[in-house]
Amino acid sequence: MEPLIISRLAHLGDGVADTPQGPVFAPFTLPGEAVVGRIDGERLLEARVMAPAPERIAPVCPHFGVCGGCALQHASDAFLADWKTQMVAAALAARGLSAPLRPIAVSPPGTRRRVTFAGRRTRKTVVAGFHGRSDATLIAITACAVAHPAIVAALPVCAALVGLTASRSGEVRLSVTVTEGGLDIDLAGQKPLDGPLRALLAQAAAAADMARLSYGGETVAQRRPPHQRFGRALVAPPPGGFLQATREGEAALLAAVAEAAGDAETVADLFSGSGTFALPLAERAAVRAVEADAAALAALDAAWRATPGLRAVAVETRDLKARPLMAAELNRFDAVVFDPPRAGAAAQAAQIAGSAVSRVAAVSCNPATFARDARTLIDGGYRLDWVQPVDQFRWSPHVELVGAFTKA
Repeated sequence: MEPLIISRLAHLGDGVADTPQGPVFAPFTLPGEAVVGRIDGERLLEARVMAPAPERIAPVCPHFGVCGGCALQHASDAFLADWKTQMVAAALAARGLSAPLRPIAVSPPGTRRRVTFAGRRTRKTVVAGFHGRSDATLIAITACAVAHPAIVAALPVCAALVGLTASRSGEVRLSVTVTEGGLDIDLAGQKPLDGPLRALLAQAAAAADMARLSYGGETVAQRRPPHQRFGRALVAPPPGGFLQATREGEAALLAAVAEAAGDAETVADLFSGSGTFALPLAERAAVRAVEADAAALAALDAAWRATPGLRAVAVETRDLKARPLMAAELNRFDAVVFDPPRAGAAAQAAQIAGSAVSRVAAVSCNPATFARDARTLIDGGYRLDWVQPVDQFRWSPHVELVGAFTKA
């Protein structure tokens, strides 16, 4: 067959060749490359690159192409930075919007401090690793170019925990986080947490010198607090609690949020989690932190009370999707920060749009829902001053961002 020419990347990172029969998707290819292979529906299988693009580089991980964790290790840093920036621009354009896009902040390799492994046990083997390109395949990982070295070093410990908690059907999940006190692991296993299993898990945690080991969200053993530093405050998030993927990515997001909030004296931090933004902002402003997860808010509140010199932080447990802060409530604040899940915050954005708050910092892990909510704010009288893209999921198709809005 004649080679296909890759014209662009799709949103998940696969190359796309346009043919008379429609688009054909080819993984691990780049724009401008000539590729051949076997077409199966819309997929090009067993693709071979006949003419590589100048942006093609050698992957750094021995598992690349088999492991499903990374999609784009074959692309240069410059190419990926431009591609992810253009993803943000395209999402805005789809809503009729544009804004100055700042240079993307990219986290270095080996800095992911939060990783979720899957585990299985068979009659003869125990596997801890990542799913492959198909969810049915589990790849035993011996190296990872994105994960913090402490997480990679803990893979034998993870395999041992799988052996203790997995049956011979299904999978277990291990959320592994690097903290200032050591590793924090939350297991979702298949066996009930009875007395004997609790004792075995506590022994494993002691042998590995973990900061904390939890099973299904219940703490089994804790040698040291699993602290994260948010500004001056030390926070112990709940087991498996949300955390930005890298310190470098978190720092870039926080710097953009702080700039967008400006000299605000009072700030509402919506979808606050355990205080990623609320606690650093409290070094100069009074903050109201609102979040549906009561355990996350409890961690935030405890950290605030233990940190001298912070301004007042009030916490409120509230499902902002079902019951957003209303415009009249928001009018008490000089600035609003909101960092919703991937689905965005349509209801909350509508209330912000109808408020008189002068500054808004919108944090997002989904450019499409960010653009939708930005359209709502702009239709309500806000101006989108700039957007800061952030890439803390290196070699993946994911990109995060902060948008700064002002209302006269």
